[in-house]
Amino acid sequence: MALTDPADRILAAVRAIPRGEVAGYGEVARRAGLPGRARWVARLLAVSDDPGLPWHRVLRSDGRIAFPAGSDAWEEQARRLRADGVEVVGGRVRIARAERSLDAEVWGPG
Repeated sequence: MALTDPADRILAAVRAIPRGEVAGYGEVARRAGLPGRARWVARLLAVSDDPGLPWHRVLRSDGRIAFPAGSDAWEEQARRLRADGVEVVGGRVRIARAERSLDAEVWGPG
């Protein structure tokens, strides 16, 4: 069954990020079918009280943790990412760019 509520689609996209991988807020919005809604993703994650939601796998598009450096939230996100096997250096994670296929170029995201 397809999710119709945009918030549910965003949360599903966050849950789909595998352990050891990260995605930017904008990429999560795109995967949810809501391109250009990165700030909505950030706001939704900020108010979520789901303890099983892997919010820590969502970063700024340049791979930086969005919380102020050294804050408790910043430290928690870095700790969770490292526990996932993600290398965090100076509050930044290298985000791998997915190669686009010809089908994706012609038909759009699948």
